[in-house]
Amino acid sequence: MSIIVNSTLEQVCLQENRAIISGPFGSNISSKYFVDTGIPVIRGNNLSLNFDKFYDEGFVFVTKEKADELKCYAYRDDLIFTAAGTIGQVGLIPQNSQYEEYVISNKQIRARIDTKKIDLLYAYYWYSSPWIKSLLIRSNKGSTVPLLTLSEVKDLPIVYPEDIQEQRNIVSIIEAISKKIEFNIQINDNLEQQAKLLYDYWFTQFDFPDDNGNPYCSSGGQMIWNDILKRNIPDGWKVESIISNSLSSIIKPGVEAFDTKLYLATADIKGTSLSTGTLIDYEGRESRANMQPIINSVWFAKMKNSTKHLYLNKEMYPIISNTILSTGFCGLQCSEKSFEYIASYIANPYFEIHKDMLAHGATQEAVNNDDLEGVHIIIPDDSVLQAYHETTQPIYAQISKNICENQELDKLRDWLLPMLMNGQATISD
Repeated sequence: MSIIVNSTLEQVCLQENRAIISGPFGSNISSKYFVDTGIPVIRGNNLSLNFDKFYDEGFVFVTKEKADELKCYAYRDDLIFTAAGTIGQVGLIPQNSQYEEYVISNKQIRARIDTKKIDLLYAYYWYSSPWIKSLLIRSNKGSTVPLLTLSEVKDLPIVYPEDIQEQRNIVSIIEAISKKIEFNIQINDNLEQQAKLLYDYWFTQFDFPDDNGNPYCSSGGQMIWNDILKRNIPDGWKVESIISNSLSSIIKPGVEAFDTKLYLATADIKGTSLSTGTLIDYEGRESRANMQPIINSVWFAKMKNSTKHLYLNKEMYPIISNTILSTGFCGLQCSEKSFEYIASYIANPYFEIHKDMLAHGATQEAVNNDDLEGVHIIIPDDSVLQAYHETTQPIYAQISKNICENQELDKLRDWLLPMLMNGQATISD
């Protein structure tokens, strides 16, 4: 084991002018300067509280002239920290990024690492670690909006082996875990796409297998006009409200007393992928930590333009038993037979579009339960519902198993990071 060095972010950055900079003053990069194309602006939505490195999408743009005026460029291999808002977000612009240059927003800080001193990925993983995230949150100087100063970010500690090869060996272990997590996410993306295609075939085109195994609608199955949906649906099927129907029911706020559990806010979900959450106790929990997850429940984020879903079947019990959810989620209790159908309905773009149309609010647009009264769901024939359950249950079961595995891998990575980086464990161990 080589010598362990205790340093700061400023000391491991390039020793050059503007190696660490904060974003421009807010009024200099407000929405009035945004254009359709140009230099992309890095904002909080491009960074992560987990280990996702960088979300190279969802940008607003400024002109090249404006970017030159702002003097806050960021390039490939630059570290980006959120300094206002969601403290703890860290990003690393990858070598294969979509753009060659970016600018940071008024809420970001950019740091340029000296790779002769420290491996870039080592620095990224260190500053993305739960320990540093906790330190950043404790350093918050904001009252209503969490805030970090440039000097505080410059003084962020970093501990590393002096031998850069040893740093890379540590990174290789963490990267192996991260790649397995990413692989599971890719598998789940494919499985979710399979479920979406089946749902569309069965419940949008209505070509579910009829009694003879033929596609119902295409084979001349009886269809009737529905005044609510303004379209034909299979004869005998019904249309009901998503919050008042025969297949699911709204889950009300309220949690049972507990010692400690993981709290998942909406920010801890990306699509259907979970972070490790925040450990809380019953008495000290924030008011929003007040939704009890249960088996065979489907959850979605209430906020507009926020597609975040949780499908909690029996395979998700390890997470269900140890987790509290935010009131930013709406939960639907399903039967075992209706679970996959309700999950597929929530995953359908129609639902999110309709939800967003009903959202309202001054600061954060969102829906409440009353708003959802006008969102309708088709209630299929019981035999079709059973057949869909039997067809898609293995898909959703595997999705859940992969999510649970990723949770354990996240915990392993969080445990290994400080052990390896502080010299408490070595590669040979």
